[in-house]
Amino acid sequence: MADITLEGEARNEFGKGAARRMRLAGFIPATIYEGGNEPAFVKLPQKEATLAMRHANALIEIKYGKESKLAVAREIQRNPVKRTIEHIDFYEVHAGEKVEVEVPVFIEGDPKGAAVAFVDVQNLTVRADVSNLPENITISVEGLVEGDHVFAKDVKLPENAELVIDDPEESIVSVMIPAEEEAPAAPAAAPDEATESTEEE
Repeated sequence: MADITLEGEARNEFGKGAARRMRLAGFIPATIYEGGNEPAFVKLPQKEATLAMRHANALIEIKYGKESKLAVAREIQRNPVKRTIEHIDFYEVHAGEKVEVEVPVFIEGDPKGAAVAFVDVQNLTVRADVSNLPENITISVEGLVEGDHVFAKDVKLPENAELVIDDPEESIVSVMIPAEEEAPAAPAAAPDEATESTEEE
């Protein structure tokens, strides 16, 4: 059922120092939240976990010791400079359960003429079965013209998935012709050197 399987280990060390040692040893510290229960603390192989996180909303089976849990990544903490993963928060899910996830929006195709498509909402909240969570939402703008919009109610989702949004008329993608930038004004000519004269008394 899972899209990806990660085999890790339980961890019992905490804090920045312990996390740094884990990363140097080739592991990423992670936490699996389980509803109202105590979270599980694990460390995952760095290479495999990093590759897994390239797939948004992937259903992941995490094995550690004699335990095995189905989970979806909820938050990924990255190094602000290197962009390497420093910690992952997961939440446990169960077969047949529906959950809400954030799904990035992409566009494909080309509008007509000089029109350009703009994504107004970068991520949409979608409620779907854990076995069918979308990795992204791709909206076609092929043939659209200036002034066209793709509204929330027009977004096509996988079967049995629903959009969680307050206003179905909210614009998700808009098509317009970018305003031409005015050429910068030429710099003012430097004034000639002052030729002040003083009257001799």
